[in-house]
Amino acid sequence: MARPKLDDAAIADALRTLPRWKRVGERIERDFKATSVRHAVALIERIADLAEGAQHHPDLTWSYVNLHISLTTHDSGGLTTNDVHLARVIEDVLADG
Repeated sequence: MARPKLDDAAIADALRTLPRWKRVGERIERDFKATSVRHAVALIERIADLAEGAQHHPDLTWSYVNLHISLTTHDSGGLTTNDVHLARVIEDVLADG
């Protein structure tokens, strides 16, 4: 069963607590610059492990030290609490470096 989509007010509230994330249509996205290629790969692995555990997978784009992370709940057709939760978890990963 698909989770209910968040309304615009709930998305705006969530993004106030995730200042590095931005809404792009029915997604939230964040860019991050790693300190090295190995650091970028290590972050991708940590994010992938957490995503597997949550059964919720971000779209990740990697170019050298640059990561682009995009979240949406495909089966709901937009943003849900799953996206907000995973964005917060990813923020912790990026903060820990």
